[in-house]
Amino acid sequence: MAIPLSYTLRSLAARKLTTLLTAGGMALVVFVFATVLMLEEGLRKTLVETGSPDNVVVTRRSAGTEVQSIIDREQAAIVEGQPEVAYGMDGTRLTSKEAIVLISLAKRNSDKASNILIRGMGQKGIELRPQVRIVEGRMFRPGSTEIIAGKSVAERYTGAGVGETLRFGQREWNVVGIIDAGKTGFDSEIWGDADQLMQAFRRPVYSSVILKLNDPAAFTQFETRVENDPRLTLEAKQESVFYAEQSRVLANFIRYLGMILSVVFSAGAIIGAMITMYASVANRASEIGTLRALGFRRKNILSAFLVEAMMLGATGGVAGLVLASFMQFFTISTMNWQSFSELAFGFTLNVTIILKSFAFALIMGVAGGFLPAARAARLNIVDALRAA
Repeated sequence: MAIPLSYTLRSLAARKLTTLLTAGGMALVVFVFATVLMLEEGLRKTLVETGSPDNVVVTRRSAGTEVQSIIDREQAAIVEGQPEVAYGMDGTRLTSKEAIVLISLAKRNSDKASNILIRGMGQKGIELRPQVRIVEGRMFRPGSTEIIAGKSVAERYTGAGVGETLRFGQREWNVVGIIDAGKTGFDSEIWGDADQLMQAFRRPVYSSVILKLNDPAAFTQFETRVENDPRLTLEAKQESVFYAEQSRVLANFIRYLGMILSVVFSAGAIIGAMITMYASVANRASEIGTLRALGFRRKNILSAFLVEAMMLGATGGVAGLVLASFMQFFTISTMNWQSFSELAFGFTLNVTIILKSFAFALIMGVAGGFLPAARAARLNIVDALRAA
């Protein structure tokens, strides 16, 4: 015979203040836990979805990032001429030989400056990124000192809006368009003509070659040919894999730091729940004795108090998740430790994070309530009734 759930609910309602304080403490811990997971997922989504599984990125072997990569013109031409590379509607290869440069820009309404990634690209560059669309202005003209800025850059940095001018590489560059890349990493970049940018920064080499294959299944064959060619010191990766690797270092840092904070805060929440439940056991000793006298067994008492603790955890979990859900309206920026450029990304809440956070709240409830529940179950009937 189990103790009715209504008894547990009435017990929690009878102690409104302690119930709210305990659940509130757990809610704050769940908020931190969920926010860290959302931050990690937001970063992963921003960078992983930047890449397309149909595209291939070719960089210098072991370069790690496009910023550190060097590909001379002869090598780029060899890569472009591989038989697996697809042709566009105009009969030319679907490739973009790109040059990556970092510049420092000042933020709007602030003297603080951050590194921004400038991507010089070929005419096929935007065609290879179908997720990118121009939402204001127009595309830059090849061979000109025109540039287009990512939506995040245009909003946050001085001189990056349509009709404004940026000065870098000893030239004036006119911003003629704004691109929306669907909250991917391209929103944090500025694009321009590769040849013009290379001349301005006196760079005789490219950073990467982006290309589309005739058949994505031919990637292994293409990769083997490029990496085994003695004329090349290059490596090929699917674009989605390449950008996933770019997120690894920063994502791991966020995850480990968040887990440490969650463990520390959860320890405090568990202790608070334990104190609350011990006080509840002490104040309800006569009730426990009465329940035992009515025929309820020790395991019924144990389960009733554990359910009460889990309800506290569940209440805190729901409240914490509700608070964390509002973080989706915010966008933060930080330095990508792989490319050393600033990257803007948001908090992303999904079903997996909701389930993990709710499970974490229940675990805190059980951890905080088990010892008090065990104490309640061990109370002697006579001693408990005598406490009345």
